[in-house]
Amino acid sequence: MTVLPENGLSLAAEFPDATREQWQSLVEGVLRKTGRDAAGTAAEEALSTQLQDGLTTRPLYTSEDAPGDAGYPGLAPFTRGGRPEGAAVSGWEVRQRHTRPDPVRTNEAVLSDLENGVTSLWLSVGSSGVPVSGLATALEGVYLDLAPVALDAGDEFGPAAAELFRLYDKRGVERHTARGTLGADPVGQLARTGGETAEEAITEAAGLAALCHREYPGLRAISVDALPYHEAGASDAQELGCSLATGVGWLRDLTAAGLSVEAACAQLEFRYAATADQFLTIAKLRAARRLWARVAEVCGAPAHAGAQRQHAVTSPVMMTRRDPWVNMLRTTVASLAAGLGGADAVTVLPFDHALGLPDAFARRIARNTSTILLEESHLGRVIDPAGGSWYVEALTDELAHAAWTWFQEIERAGGQRAALRDGMIGERLAATWADRTTRLAKRREPITGVSEFPQIDQDPVERDTPPDPPRGGLPTVRRDEAYETLRARSDAHLAATGTRPRVFLAALGPAAAHTARASFAAGLFQAGGIEPVHDPVSVDADTAADAFTRSGATVACVCSSDALYADQAAPVAEALKSAGAARVFLAGRPGEQRETYERAGVDEFVVAGGDAIAVLTSVLDRMGVA
Repeated sequence: MTVLPENGLSLAAEFPDATREQWQSLVEGVLRKTGRDAAGTAAEEALSTQLQDGLTTRPLYTSEDAPGDAGYPGLAPFTRGGRPEGAAVSGWEVRQRHTRPDPVRTNEAVLSDLENGVTSLWLSVGSSGVPVSGLATALEGVYLDLAPVALDAGDEFGPAAAELFRLYDKRGVERHTARGTLGADPVGQLARTGGETAEEAITEAAGLAALCHREYPGLRAISVDALPYHEAGASDAQELGCSLATGVGWLRDLTAAGLSVEAACAQLEFRYAATADQFLTIAKLRAARRLWARVAEVCGAPAHAGAQRQHAVTSPVMMTRRDPWVNMLRTTVASLAAGLGGADAVTVLPFDHALGLPDAFARRIARNTSTILLEESHLGRVIDPAGGSWYVEALTDELAHAAWTWFQEIERAGGQRAALRDGMIGERLAATWADRTTRLAKRREPITGVSEFPQIDQDPVERDTPPDPPRGGLPTVRRDEAYETLRARSDAHLAATGTRPRVFLAALGPAAAHTARASFAAGLFQAGGIEPVHDPVSVDADTAADAFTRSGATVACVCSSDALYADQAAPVAEALKSAGAARVFLAGRPGEQRETYERAGVDEFVVAGGDAIAVLTSVLDRMGVA
């Protein structure tokens, strides 16, 4: 047996402590090599990243940045998890979503999922999924006392809940063994449709909550769904603030209906989006539990009642229609973050979610994503692995404060329902999405397979059309939507003419000189569905015109190094214009040679950080691509 010294093991004790000032001095040296002059704190700030909600990610965190004691898992304020054991005993709930209207095919998919790793079901019922009358068929053969069922029935939550209760009784399921959520969500329906939330719906949902409290202790009646806000472009803090305001509204309604604060808290399940930004997702789920624990405390609930029940869903906003296979990677990171963040249930949307109803392969990959994370990567065996990370703790704290500020604004406006009706929430979310849209257009937020490394010759993936979702309220956005519009124009041109719109890459000099900018230009134009023609590999003033004519393109882009531009860009641009190029681009910043290049025929300069959407839209317009 090894006996440790009485004072314990001091790692790196023989080395002197490094100071922040020493680290900043090293950063200064690196910045000077890049032409940037910053010293001390300014050098550190130069490496910081600005996030939404006024948050800043810094390059270095120390114990000085820790916001304070985060408590213990399973104890208030529940930052570190709602259960003391976390996911170590049984993992998180692997909850698969089903939206197909055909009850028979849904039943086949449900049974396949349950046989292969799924532990609970999320069923769309009513106009957006299985008809209420088909719920029994969809759940045929399902052991309802073993597999929790979460309903998502929109305005039809009452009839859907009644049908589920009937199935419990018909199949002899004892009421105390039933698990899941009835998914009553009139406020979420208001956000999605913009209609009036009738008091009758609130009263009906409160009645279901009272019934569950009395007779179905394993069921929760109410869903506090933050996805409508996430899908409308909300930031993480806005998503959290909206969920808090909705939850507080339900506490008022349920206590008014006769439930205690403790019983009311037990009837709520919160649903959040998990994105491929793993640290923000982890921080969001941790912050959500901390904030809700504070709400429960202020409302007079006992400490244990503030443990928020969380359902995390991989973000629909991040899913792309082009190169959808990349969505498998996005959902893997998102589900990892959801699990590490302490979500009680995790839904991995299939990689073809944005294209329509998933096929069997897509559902298999979705459910196996959680299985690999739990069974092969053993993520559930560590309780709150992010706990103690100065970065994550600081990010959690900053996000919680930003969300609380937004929550207070909503409360001052009269609560979530009032803020939705008067348009305040819609306006703020629209402004947030407009800012993010600019980042997407300038490719500061890259989308792999869409704005970066697109494959325009990839065969489209086709799926069955899903039921129409409810509309009329907050919009539904996607990160890829601006690029998808451009790609659709290219597809239409291909269908009409047999070829895609083309751009000729006039590369100057050897490959070592032009490859970087030629690759940049090719990726830029492909993001808009414009096929780059790079043949021959290199041209000059004598060969550029003939090569352009043979390419079949109507626009051209000159690509090379600054040194070669000084000698060759102007005559090559003149040659391209003389050959009929409707527009000539030059890849790179012109510097002092701008006027020279423009006199020679260069119409526009494309650079990293420029507005790709504006450039590509203009090019397609000039090409006559409708």
